[in-house]
Amino acid sequence: MNNLIGSAPAPSFDAPLEMLLACHGRIQAQCATLKKIMLHLPRQGCDTQAQQAATNIVRYFDTAGVYHHQDEEKDLFPLLLATNTTEANILIYRLLDEHQVMEAAWQTLRPFLNEVIEGKVIAFNNLAADHFIAVYDRHIAVENAQLLPLAKQLLTAEQLAQLGHNMAARRMN
Repeated sequence: MNNLIGSAPAPSFDAPLEMLLACHGRIQAQCATLKKIMLHLPRQGCDTQAQQAATNIVRYFDTAGVYHHQDEEKDLFPLLLATNTTEANILIYRLLDEHQVMEAAWQTLRPFLNEVIEGKVIAFNNLAADHFIAVYDRHIAVENAQLLPLAKQLLTAEQLAQLGHNMAARRMN
């Protein structure tokens, strides 16, 4: 199935590493929308457009964003740790620490987005939004450059198939 006419097919759970990469693209798109909200609010206020954008961001990070971290923490990271390679171990523990920082950044930002959704913004916290975007940008860069290539190198076809199966099952619940 194509996203747009003439575009490449969207990855499926049969290609879980490509699916994780595509999710990174969707996260970056949500962060780009967050940047637009930051520019929009001082000019247009908390209008319907800002409220809808904030709603979409909250919905994404409360659902797909959670699934993405679970895909990594419950399935991908344990598979890589089981390879008992120094490179994988160091990388996974770094990424787990970053996940905690990212969750804290989300918990700081989310109430401000809720104010936008409710049309009650007094002062949007641009520092919290900038921090959230920055931690995600850095994290995604590391995962795209190091984690996904390492997983491709170390994991077997059977492990990747199980990863894809688990990712799909998580979204069925």
